[in-house]
Amino acid sequence: MISRKLFLGLGLSTTIGVAVTGCSVNPVTGEQELSLMSPAQEIAIGERQYPLNQQQQGGAYSLDPGLQRYVSSVGKKLARVSDNPTLPYEFVVLNNSEANAWALPGGKIAINRGLLMRLDDEAELAAVLAHEIVHSAARHSAQAMSRQQVLGVGIAVLGATTQDSEWGDIASQAGALGGAAYIARYGRSNELQSDEVGMRYMSKAGYDPQGAVRVQEKFLALSRGRESNAFEALFASHPPSAARVEANKRHATQLPAGGTTNRDAFQSAMRQLNRGRGAYLAYDDARRAAGKKDWDLALKYLQRAQQMQPREGAFFALEGDIQFARNDYQSALAAYNRAVSENPQLFSNWLARGMTRTRLGQYSAAEKDLTRSLGLLQTAAAYLFLGETMEARGDRNGALRNYQMAAQDPGNVGKQARARMQQLAGG
Repeated sequence: MISRKLFLGLGLSTTIGVAVTGCSVNPVTGEQELSLMSPAQEIAIGERQYPLNQQQQGGAYSLDPGLQRYVSSVGKKLARVSDNPTLPYEFVVLNNSEANAWALPGGKIAINRGLLMRLDDEAELAAVLAHEIVHSAARHSAQAMSRQQVLGVGIAVLGATTQDSEWGDIASQAGALGGAAYIARYGRSNELQSDEVGMRYMSKAGYDPQGAVRVQEKFLALSRGRESNAFEALFASHPPSAARVEANKRHATQLPAGGTTNRDAFQSAMRQLNRGRGAYLAYDDARRAAGKKDWDLALKYLQRAQQMQPREGAFFALEGDIQFARNDYQSALAAYNRAVSENPQLFSNWLARGMTRTRLGQYSAAEKDLTRSLGLLQTAAAYLFLGETMEARGDRNGALRNYQMAAQDPGNVGKQARARMQQLAGG
């Protein structure tokens, strides 16, 4: 698709250094396990990566703060009964159409808008969040990172969670500035443990553990259906199977009967998001059309989405991306103005507007936008365009400093920056 793939280079690193700390006790199993990372290091990585990952994957869903509070309340209720309740847990709903959820080290957990809209009650939401809580509580990330260190293969970054997603294409630009968007790829044993222990957390928190059965049944049906490609990120990191469904059914029989589904509370919390369902479906159609460079069809879908949900900045950002690709910078600027107005917390809106203003020769305004984007997430593209603005204004030294930063990117952005540096040096 066009969205951000055209021009956004993000900072990715391929390794995360950790200190050798030997073995540690798994808080969930009580067993000794290899760990090359202390709990404090895990928490520090999660604290650093959480805002970066959110920026790279659409940012927080901002149209309904009440929904954010609701999801967080469910997550914290489960975290309190976990085997590692003192972690600094945080929960966020991301404005991302991909059906996915993930956990960072130290209890930093996210669920995408696209997955939330596939659930029917609070017990199903609890099943998803409890599963991710176990990954954090059991220190699965530390185990995965330790194994990779021992094998000498480094740390996987920006893995299954963003691969092939609406924001995963950003990763292909391979910037070297913003920091690794680390999300572990868990092994089969970790996934099964998170299923089983997560159901125990659900039961302790008063939820019907059958919610976990229903979630796995949904995932399995989706993996076999026509929409399976829309769930590649989820299935890559949480592969569904009939065996997992059956295992969850067995676990449910071993837990106390009863428990709530809180369907009414869930449906009430989801009311605004569900009202916008048609708008987001039109937006997803627009993204697919844009991916095929059918700009007119994409804009037709976007117009429909904007009419149904005029406060969603992502709809205007994609319109700007399309107009930018068509070299219609004035129309792109108008769309990006609206995107920034509706969501000023997302780096890509400022970056895209700054790049557009650079193309229009509005250098002072462009510099402000690009600098604002860097305050949210460092990107090679922002440094490249800052270099262009400063070069255009005759600030050769300032241009070189920014090109040097952009040149760290091993991809196309870095190549352009190095070419500009050579031209300045030759001049």
